[in-house]
Amino acid sequence: MSPDVQTPVAAPSAALAEERAPVRRPGRLRAPKITATRVLLIVLWLGSWELSASTFLDPFYYSKPSAIWGRIVDWFTTGTAFGSIWEQMFVTLQEAVIGFVIGSLAGVVLGVLLGRGRFLAEVCAPFIKAANAIPRIVLASLFVIWFGLGMSSKVATAVVLVFFAVFFNAFQGAREVDKTLIDNARILGAGPRQILTTIVLPSATSWILASLHVAFGFALIGAIVGEYTGADKGLGLLINHAQGTFDSAGIYAGMIIITVMALLAEWLLTLLERRLLAWRPPSTATAQI
Repeated sequence: MSPDVQTPVAAPSAALAEERAPVRRPGRLRAPKITATRVLLIVLWLGSWELSASTFLDPFYYSKPSAIWGRIVDWFTTGTAFGSIWEQMFVTLQEAVIGFVIGSLAGVVLGVLLGRGRFLAEVCAPFIKAANAIPRIVLASLFVIWFGLGMSSKVATAVVLVFFAVFFNAFQGAREVDKTLIDNARILGAGPRQILTTIVLPSATSWILASLHVAFGFALIGAIVGEYTGADKGLGLLINHAQGTFDSAGIYAGMIIITVMALLAEWLLTLLERRLLAWRPPSTATAQI
């Protein structure tokens, strides 16, 4: 071959061109669409409700979004019939948080212990099922008689609701631990305490955290039901008072405030769950809705 003749350079392949092309991430485009769709659904729902209440629905019974928003603004600016709305929210939140903590700890401890102890679980099974079958409204009434109209009766109601929600998940999570893993740990010389803290509890963490998302909602329900049964402060008292005065806007306003509190708690629990499960592979992490 003559030295003046040069070998032509091959054109870049299609695969190389695709590699150099900017990568499109559908997740970035999907998130705004989801948010916009949610906002659109809320606007359509509230708009249809407002229009219906202004045409053929009786606003005395069904209220309307504008009246509910006015009641919320009035509570946060001028207060309620029982004092500041912030004080009512703080009382309910305090009752729910205390009940949530006590009920969760009791549910986790007893759930894990009974989950690992077959004999003890078989002995306690009928009693736990019977206690879970008792209507919570009846218990709330008994707690008011036992502990009075103060915070103790509301906390007790919240504890009962939270306990069973956490207990059954912790119990099942402790039962689902890989037996081969436990046997291997025993062969290596691990004692019961080491097996519990290094194998059983980490394996049941996802079960327990999943139950906590539901448990805080139950804690709020317990606090509200206790206040509804008898109290001198709290959001449940506001809703009860609104019902007694046929104030449908006040009932909806109390429901919205409770919902916002529950969503904020759910957000905090999600952050806690991500931090506690950061050691797990992404494929096994708990999926969030």
